Amino acid sequence: MAGIEQALTFKDPAGHAVSGILASPSHDSDRLAVLSHGFLSNKNSHTNKTLSELLVPQGIATFRFDFFGQGESEGPFERITVSLAVSQALAALDLMSSKGYRKLALVGSSFGGLVSILAAAKWPQLVCLALKCPVPDFPEMLQLEFGETGMARWKATDTIPNVVPGGSGRIKLAYAFYEDSLCYSGYDAAKVVTAPTLIVQGAHDEYVPPRQILKLSESLGGPNS
Repeated sequence: MAGIEQALTFKDPAGHAVSGILASPSHDSDRLAVLSHGFLSNKNSHTNKTLSELLVPQGIATFRFDFFGQGESEGPFERITVSLAVSQALAALDLMSSKGYRKLALVGSSFGGLVSILAAAKWPQLVCLALKCPVPDFPEMLQLEFGETGMARWKATDTIPNVVPGGSGRIKLAYAFYEDSLCYSGYDAAKVVTAPTLIVQGAHDEYVPPRQILKLSESLGGPNS
């Protein structure tokens, strides 16, 4: 990748340390995309690294970071919530704005897609929004994935199946994550997003119902494709 990578650590509003990597072109640029990874992933996901490799040579810097309790960021994963993740995405935007980047974009994958929609609704100056397999209705996706019995077990044990490809057993995640997610609608947030928005979605996605993506596209307040 042509450019320079710099490790950065910043604080979210609650004081948690958040680990990130700023990838900059070799020449000055005021354009940057904040990259939000998926659930049980990290800042160095294949998607994030590929996007950096594509964008930086085009003069667009990227800033990829680890959500709470994932990768190198502070905190136990079991205590992550949608609220916390959104606050970290907004803190990342604030940090990059303070560094002189004036044309900011958000790019989010899966869970990071939902977070990016919610953050975009609170950041009206955003230049554009790009979403890969976003989950605008995370509670519904969780209900469909785990079923009634699985949801009850989650509530009783604060654990979920390890949904990482090739993973096994169960991992700790407080049921409060689900309860917090009920407070957010990606559709409602999309209605106030005026930035041009690109959605990339696979026709055979195993997790995100196609109707969610269609409804999201119809809900967006700005140009979208």
